[in-house]
Amino acid sequence: MSAARRRLVLGLPKGSLQATTQQLFTQAGYKLRIPERSYYPDIDDPELGCILIRAQEMARYVEQGVLDAGVTGVDWTLECSAKVKELADLRAPWPNYGPVRWVVAVKENSKIRRPRDLEGKHIATEVVNLTRRYLRKHGVRAHVEFSWGATEVKPPLLADAIVDVTETGSSLRANSLRVIDTVLESTPRLIANRQALKDPWKQRKLERLLLMLKGAIHALDRVGLMMNVPKRRLEQVLKVLPALGTPTVSTLSDDRWVAINTVVEERLVTELCPKLSEAGARAIVEYPLNKIIE
Repeated sequence: MSAARRRLVLGLPKGSLQATTQQLFTQAGYKLRIPERSYYPDIDDPELGCILIRAQEMARYVEQGVLDAGVTGVDWTLECSAKVKELADLRAPWPNYGPVRWVVAVKENSKIRRPRDLEGKHIATEVVNLTRRYLRKHGVRAHVEFSWGATEVKPPLLADAIVDVTETGSSLRANSLRVIDTVLESTPRLIANRQALKDPWKQRKLERLLLMLKGAIHALDRVGLMMNVPKRRLEQVLKVLPALGTPTVSTLSDDRWVAINTVVEERLVTELCPKLSEAGARAIVEYPLNKIIE
């Protein structure tokens, strides 16, 4: 089979990570379409085959080689103790792509204050293995029960404590729960099958895919700035500018002026523009970025 006809089978997470993952691939330059009620997304790269899989199951199928690679949280990889290769942390300033915490929580009026107070208690959670490892680490014996959902409503009647995932803590507070400890912080990761990485073609394909995804992530909170500056004010303007690297300075048809092109964090723009103007910059233009390949 020729290299042009080969395909890398990639698992994309169904559920809370799905929409943001699709957005990330779009930002990276791929046309990814997920038909309604289909588990096989369309992508404009004929060398990629995509399958929607629940994040909880992703690492298992990657380990088995059913999938060459996939996107899932590190929490689910650790939960099933999958022997896979982690290629990158894909955390990004988007919904569900920032860090989340698995925490031990109890009712606000509970007498449980610290991990050792969990001795002999009943704990409800979706991450049974993570919770058991956490308890062993603290030398605590407790009853860990799998929770099918709505875990935050189970204390105190159905469980003494829970281990649940939270991003902002709002759901825990809404149910009058108090966090006593953090079990794990998790972010989305790109993982790969170890045998697939021994295939030079698949390894190269994954490297190229990762280059584009990381380029898109690096550009998310940055923008480009370009401006014209009188040569006599160039030093003052450059002192104002932070940058990912050295700003590009180009000559103009009027040799008394130069053009500056640079990249900055978007959050800095409202403070930077007035300072740049005061330093002598003119015709300041802000423009969006899709990717920054480092």
